[in-house]
Amino acid sequence: MKRSHWSIPYVVFMAIFVVLPLLLVMLYAFQDESGRFTLANITRFFSDSDALGTFAVSLEVAIENTLICILLGYPAAWILANKELNRSAVTIILFIMPMWINALMRTLATAEIFNMIGIPLGKGTLLFGMVYDYLPFMIYPIYNVLAKMDRSYLEAAQDLGATPWKVFWKITVPLSMPGVTSGILMVFMPTVSTFAISEFLTNNKIKLFGTIIQENINSSMWNYGAALAFIMLIIIGITTMFSGERKEAEEALI
Repeated sequence: MKRSHWSIPYVVFMAIFVVLPLLLVMLYAFQDESGRFTLANITRFFSDSDALGTFAVSLEVAIENTLICILLGYPAAWILANKELNRSAVTIILFIMPMWINALMRTLATAEIFNMIGIPLGKGTLLFGMVYDYLPFMIYPIYNVLAKMDRSYLEAAQDLGATPWKVFWKITVPLSMPGVTSGILMVFMPTVSTFAISEFLTNNKIKLFGTIIQENINSSMWNYGAALAFIMLIIIGITTMFSGERKEAEEALI
């Protein structure tokens, strides 16, 4: 058997569970209820004040969540990758352990804790839950880049008289940007499209873009729901494309 034959199960899996669902989303997005081709579902989004408002709120929450995750995640990743500060693999496992629990269960438990201590559910609790759920996705891409970084660059900068602060800002931070970019993608886009976290941690007071898609699907408005999902896919694709170009530019400079 040729080695290429081993890829057949993966190709079949991708075709059934990735390509086919995406094709169905596109098919429903450009059809009306009678199955005829139309652009009305796409154009409706730009005239739907509810959907546009929800999308704006989703972007706001996603930006805030991503910034908080960067501020908390980068120092944590730097400490984990620093062998002088972190000499035990147990510390790394501690950051992984919350991810062993189902995200929905973690969200429900977080909401119950807020209810027990009397904190009203709102945007603050939503951001707390977002950071709690997505912080590991920011830490580990940065940690992987920092852990694999060639230490000779840092030693060379120190030999040339650079202070530890300059070494960090001029060497460590620029070289770790691919990890930061990956972390931003892994935090920002899921935040925009999620709905369960906002539903349980705000009692549906704050709706995100994923909630609008869910409501349309649950109301049997498949075509408009698929159009919203398709718009989200386009945004994800554009973001990924620009991040890929930025990564190539950074590698070229390095």
